Amino acid sequence: MIKITLISLAVILTTTCAAQHAETPVYIGTYTKKEGHVDGKAKGIFLAMQDSENGSLHPEKTVAKITNPSFVKASRDGKNLYAVSELGGGDAESGFIYSFKRNKDNSLEELGRISTESFAPCHIELDQTEKFVFVSNYMGGVVLVYKRGGDGTLEKQQKIQLENPEASHAHSVSITSDNKSAYISDLGNDKIWIFNFDAKTGKLNPKEKPFLELEKGSGPRHFSFSKDEKFAFSMNELNSTLSVLKIEEDGMEIIQNISTLPEDFKGENSGADIHLHPSGQFVYSSNRGHNSIAAFKVDENTGKLNVIGHYPTKGETPRNFAISPEGKFLYAANQDTSTISSFKVNLETGELGEHLLPVEVMSPVCVEFAEN
Repeated sequence: MIKITLISLAVILTTTCAAQHAETPVYIGTYTKKEGHVDGKAKGIFLAMQDSENGSLHPEKTVAKITNPSFVKASRDGKNLYAVSELGGGDAESGFIYSFKRNKDNSLEELGRISTESFAPCHIELDQTEKFVFVSNYMGGVVLVYKRGGDGTLEKQQKIQLENPEASHAHSVSITSDNKSAYISDLGNDKIWIFNFDAKTGKLNPKEKPFLELEKGSGPRHFSFSKDEKFAFSMNELNSTLSVLKIEEDGMEIIQNISTLPEDFKGENSGADIHLHPSGQFVYSSNRGHNSIAAFKVDENTGKLNVIGHYPTKGETPRNFAISPEGKFLYAANQDTSTISSFKVNLETGELGEHLLPVEVMSPVCVEFAEN
């Protein structure tokens, strides 16, 4: 006969509840001051905790007071968080990227900052080995590659200058899973630049076909690969479309352009973010103006998208959004109403269900899940 004491039973119940309701840290990038496109009211990088079982999001506190940390990125090894400081010409000599050590209580310890050598840095990416960090500057067509030290600090490795710098708006860098290729979305030039990536040196070199040109005035902003990486999806800000791209050995081919908006919508809108669901079956994108998340089903054979639906975010100007690691919940940052909305994802159909009430976080623009 097995004897269970009251104390051991309490331990079992506590452990079980903790396992069912594990909390995941979520770092939220914000705007902290008034800019041309936003009246930032936050104080810096904000921390929230997500209940992985029921999806509730619990705002905690500001964990780093820096100016306009509009994009944040956690390293997958759990050691560091990186944040841009989105500054313009009237603020400083350049924008910056900050390096932070993540402590066990999810607080942040600043390790240093380094110039992005242009203005309005807006995106951060790490390569698959996490030895290199990429920053895109919205102004000047400048992309910086940094070498990541053992303590998480950064050292400049390479500066990429895209063509037509007065018009160029580098908005994101995306790295293939084999760590051999990099794609830079250039909103101003309506191009996606294609590079070979040397994971030993951290250097980018243009491919033989160095770019794919999209429809004039489309404004490619963010980029996501299909699960098998035979296809990719470009979120185009200026004409509110997604371009489906077939990836080939010598470049890419556009195989579909599809609107992110309902057919009957007549107002102003700009596209913002895009993410592939962890299952690989669905793609989601955010609409600023229509104030919604658009959902699409991915045809695994052709890569093409079919509309599932459009889901109001119950707030204004949804920017970045994030899907929880297990794929059950989606969180959208409503920049101009200072809320984060949550949705429950139907894992069979990809539909989004309204889930809980939006939570208040001042001027949120980026939602980043981090390792515990």
